[in-house]
Amino acid sequence: MSSSSVTQPPETAAIIGAGVCGLGIGWRLAQAGCKVDIFDRAQIGQGASHAAAGMLAAGVETEPGELDLLALNLKSQAAWPAFAAEIESASGMDIGYRDDGTLVVALTRDDERQLRFIHEYHRKAGIDVSWLSGSDARKKEPCLSPRVPAAVYSPHDHQVDNRALITALAKAAKRAGAMLHPGHSVDAVLVDGDRATGIATSGVRHAADAVILAAGAWCQTIEGLTHEAKPPVRPIKGQMLSVQMPSAIPILRHVLWAPGIYLVPRKDGRLLIGATNEEKGFDETITAGGLYTLLDAAWRTIPGIEELPIIETWVGFRPGSRDDAPILGPGPIDGLIYATGHHRNGILLAPLTANLVSRFVLTDELDPALHPFTLARFGEPSDAAAA
Repeated sequence: MSSSSVTQPPETAAIIGAGVCGLGIGWRLAQAGCKVDIFDRAQIGQGASHAAAGMLAAGVETEPGELDLLALNLKSQAAWPAFAAEIESASGMDIGYRDDGTLVVALTRDDERQLRFIHEYHRKAGIDVSWLSGSDARKKEPCLSPRVPAAVYSPHDHQVDNRALITALAKAAKRAGAMLHPGHSVDAVLVDGDRATGIATSGVRHAADAVILAAGAWCQTIEGLTHEAKPPVRPIKGQMLSVQMPSAIPILRHVLWAPGIYLVPRKDGRLLIGATNEEKGFDETITAGGLYTLLDAAWRTIPGIEELPIIETWVGFRPGSRDDAPILGPGPIDGLIYATGHHRNGILLAPLTANLVSRFVLTDELDPALHPFTLARFGEPSDAAAA
């Protein structure tokens, strides 16, 4: 891996992708005085950032073997309160940040044994979680199924309204001076020798001192990169839906995880239900089987959900890398910086990605937290099939 050769802060930056990461980096660079152009193939923030649920679950989502990722996630989670406050101040908008905590419930005795195993792993990893009996879980969430035998409560795993966040970030970035270009698909990264010099969109060349690749699941579609410079990122399809709770008496207040399901309540009474996990490429089909799986798991967890009206269904594409961890920082082409592959943690990692990737662009200094997550860890050329 070669680090960027930028020794002076870049005057211009081109960002490919106007999701939460691209917008966050663009906002920070514009604040620092860079001339920033952010390009997106669709409307602003209509990719994975729009489809997400906005969970900030550094704790309960941690799986065995993810200790490096846990450290990164916890660092970003700790930055969220100040990040949320700054975005709201810069945009004048409420982004729906809620610090109610998260519940993980078991539905059967087998689930309980698995939950106990994960709970012990989380405690040994230093995650602040507490074990609850079924009755104690129902004190927190009275509409839980009476069959729930046990649960885990994580007080530091919160949520944000990701769609409100995108709108606010776009507004903050524009107020700071960034230029947004929706509907401008980037055809290629322009490379001169071993250095990125800009991007091409619709036959028009845009010169830039730094190019940030934040195109999520669409990174493989960007031309102009050598095999070793293409990040191994693929789309992971997720089907989701939402129902409408009575806002005065919602049936759920905490983010809730159960076997095969998560449920995320919003302030306006929407209840998000997700998500399938499918290796289907960019297949946008909403299927009966996918929705049935989600609704059945939701009903088994909160039976009262059957009376609620469905208000939306949608599909999103998580950007998954080979190891399900993000790809951040420099790569083999000077001036090309990566911010992709966040998989299910794009919203959670938004503050850290914005702060540390923009700092690298501005100073050429890679924060130690990013060292395990550069493209160099894969060690060999990649292509779409290998991704």
